[in-house]
Amino acid sequence: MNSPTVKPLVELRRACKVYDSLAGSVTALDGIDLQINPGEFLVVTGKSGSGKTTLVNILTGLDRATSGEIWVIGEPMHDYGPERAAKVRGKSMGVVFQSFELLPTLTVLQNVMLPMDFARRYPIWEQRKRALSLLEQVEIADHAKKLPTALSGGQQQRLAIARAMANDPALLIADEPTGSLDSATAEIIMDIFDRFIESGRTVFMVTHDRDIARRGSRIVTLSDGKIVGVEDSTHA
Repeated sequence: MNSPTVKPLVELRRACKVYDSLAGSVTALDGIDLQINPGEFLVVTGKSGSGKTTLVNILTGLDRATSGEIWVIGEPMHDYGPERAAKVRGKSMGVVFQSFELLPTLTVLQNVMLPMDFARRYPIWEQRKRALSLLEQVEIADHAKKLPTALSGGQQQRLAIARAMANDPALLIADEPTGSLDSATAEIIMDIFDRFIESGRTVFMVTHDRDIARRGSRIVTLSDGKIVGVEDSTHA
């Protein structure tokens, strides 16, 4: 539950997203009100087409809401164009994409260093050291010189998480991070998220898997672009 003394890290106010198509308008998000507090592990679940990925996209500024307000770490993402949204995303958010989005021509180490170079948060001499430390945390430091294509799916997901953590973001956003992984590897990924929470950070995760969802502290269920359920997880 939200406390009046705690300022939300993320707040959506009547957020809507409507897409125009040849068949007419499609409402992907329909008046979403949602708050995420610092230190929370919020999980959004729902069937395919419920609006989960659209929600990720407007939170991260990869897409823009049709109406409503989206505040992320004090930034009005609903007002920002692509360039300014990218700067906020690079400095304040870590994003783990469903399809990894790794750069195939860069080594594992270089993939993690790239966001640091983009955000200019760490000096060049410190970037390599920090990247290696992050790879150690996700237990793939011995693959630092390899290309991402040489890694297994689970290792690529760990690399994507290390890259997302590159600039020490307050908020980690993950879109179906275990969707293509076996159960044992998925458990490893969830343990990494648990450690992230224990370090005082906040996680916003999207998943269709109810068992994985229960690893969060609060579960929000979407259906047809609307919030139809909110529950505290018994795991937390």
